[in-house]
Amino acid sequence: MTIRALTVRQPRASAIAHADKRIENRTWTTPHRGAVLIHSAAKVDPAANRHAPMTAIVRGLQLDLGAVIAVARIVACHPDDGQCTPWSMPGHSHWQLDQVTALSLPVTATGALQLWTPPEKVLETVRLQLDDATAAALASDDEWAGLR
Repeated sequence: MTIRALTVRQPRASAIAHADKRIENRTWTTPHRGAVLIHSAAKVDPAANRHAPMTAIVRGLQLDLGAVIAVARIVACHPDDGQCTPWSMPGHSHWQLDQVTALSLPVTATGALQLWTPPEKVLETVRLQLDDATAAALASDDEWAGLR
């Protein structure tokens, strides 16, 4: 299995990294389970200003753009079955995240649509910020192989 990355527009990316957003809403489903880098898109979502609760949650945070800001695990993906969390959006697939770990330093990277495979240099830089226990909880040694 390969560690993948998911690009999320701000301020939602910071809500995943620094708040309690553990559902990512997508119009498509994924079979991927396991480690995923949370990458903040190069642009802020203009619609996010309409969501006062989100603005309040990330107030005071620097909204890094174009960088990996956290690592998490995708543990489930299910179709809309009602509002499973306050972050869930009707009519979307809900990607359930756990073991979210914010990075101390953002890692600059160019994102992509869909799940994407990060360059080895990005993975190496992310791995340097994780202690061994956190890295092991997020991904297997095979997935981090060659990065230590």
